[in-house]
Amino acid sequence: MDFLLTPEVKVFYYAMITALATGGGALPFFFLKNLTRSWLGIANAIASGLMLAASFGLIYEGLNYNLWYTFIGILLGLLFIVISQKILNNNHDGYDIQDITSVNRYKMLLIVGIMTLHSFTEGVSVGVSFSGSLDLGLFITTAIAVHNIPEGLAISLVLVPAGTTPLKATWWSIFSSLPQPLMAVPAFLFVEIFREYLPMGLGFAGGAMIWMVFAELIPEALEESNTSTIATAITIAIALMILFQSLIG
Repeated sequence: MDFLLTPEVKVFYYAMITALATGGGALPFFFLKNLTRSWLGIANAIASGLMLAASFGLIYEGLNYNLWYTFIGILLGLLFIVISQKILNNNHDGYDIQDITSVNRYKMLLIVGIMTLHSFTEGVSVGVSFSGSLDLGLFITTAIAVHNIPEGLAISLVLVPAGTTPLKATWWSIFSSLPQPLMAVPAFLFVEIFREYLPMGLGFAGGAMIWMVFAELIPEALEESNTSTIATAITIAIALMILFQSLIG
């Protein structure tokens, strides 16, 4: 039974928590029938603040090892997420989450592929962060888990009004983030084997997450709520994450 406690398995467990957290976005629909979209904006704002703080936590950790590797990692993370986003945009119209209840096998494979690209960065972030330290891993896992809740809420806001039950919406929300635990372990193993590239991996994860916050989460939040509310939520979330990081550090 010792294999259940190996570092690789532990990383998988922690990354699975981030995937399960996505299902939390569907929980309000078990109790509230008419959930306003303004809550989605606030949730995305909170996730933005947490992920920004987490991203800089990754980058500062990388700087402790090597400045230039961290810098190169940030640029590589930016390049990866921009290319991934272009692929998502090219396929988004034909293969959206709204199609998930009535798809053929071919379309399901495409949807899974798109979801994998979307969740890849989060999984890599978890795996790389645990190669840095346990505290950093817990810090990043918490940030991504909270970030996944509004993603699950967004999916549920599409599925439930269309007739999907809250239970099925919970499942599809979790399903959308399953690539995270699948990507976390290879990322962890790669960095463990090529230890000298750890700061590059940390920079990669941090750079990609920063881009995601400003390109996706904040614009989506501003579509659902006013600027003052979003700015307040982001600031409070950053402050809380810094406090959390200090307490577990």
